[in-house]
Amino acid sequence: MTARGFSRLQEELKTLKSVERPAVIKAIAEAREHGDLSENAEYHAARERQSFIEGRVMELEDKISRAEVIDVSKLSGSTVKFGATVTLADEDTDEEVTYQIVGQDESDIKAGFISIISPLARALIGKQVGDTVEVTTPGGSKSYEIIDIAFK
Repeated sequence: MTARGFSRLQEELKTLKSVERPAVIKAIAEAREHGDLSENAEYHAARERQSFIEGRVMELEDKISRAEVIDVSKLSGSTVKFGATVTLADEDTDEEVTYQIVGQDESDIKAGFISIISPLARALIGKQVGDTVEVTTPGGSKSYEIIDIAFK
């Protein structure tokens, strides 16, 4: 994963541990004060939220401990690989789009980050400027020409 993605995971973990976890513990304590727990919807909702938070904390701790952080700014080359920012031209519409190939946990298509395991990223890996790739999407087959490859 990229350094940016790694720091986002660390921030989420910090927020869960220092903000979310204490808030849900307080909510459980308040719900307990209301009496009968078997029919207390607030208590059950708070316990469910606590379960989600604890699961997410464990998941994030695992991902962070196993993460291999790659400094994209130190990469270079003329072929597409992990971390590359690729500018593509849709061969049907000539519309240009730019994506950075990132790890699974940091993909966000609207922000221009595609996962290394996405069909488009897999088609781009190893290609060079001027190459054409064809990708099957839910909307049908699309062809893209690689306009630029950068490592930022």
